[in-house]
Amino acid sequence: MTHAHITTWLIALILFFVAIGLHKAGKQRGFKIVQMILRLFYLLIIVTGVMMLFSMSAISTMHWIKAILGIVVIGLFEMLLGSTTKGKSTGTAWVIFVIAFIVVVYLGLSLPLGFYIF
Repeated sequence: MTHAHITTWLIALILFFVAIGLHKAGKQRGFKIVQMILRLFYLLIIVTGVMMLFSMSAISTMHWIKAILGIVVIGLFEMLLGSTTKGKSTGTAWVIFVIAFIVVVYLGLSLPLGFYIF
């Protein structure tokens, strides 16, 4: 399940940057299609994350913090796409996104489930 979860969020990250690129290139139809596919991947990320969370015998507080921050990152994906579409300033949202993403990846790789990098 760990591999499926990592694969889904990695593909979602790639689709996010593809969507940003399509919007900046003025290809609104392609942007909308990629955005809808990205939303499907949000659901897959949440489903695989919940499956991993509840397959563990002992869930610590750090696992819950990681799960909540993961949902925050998904919200920031949507907020950044929406703000970019509306032409609003996204500087602060990008900073928060990068920090939250780094913390979620660090927690995901350091908590005892699957990989032991840290």
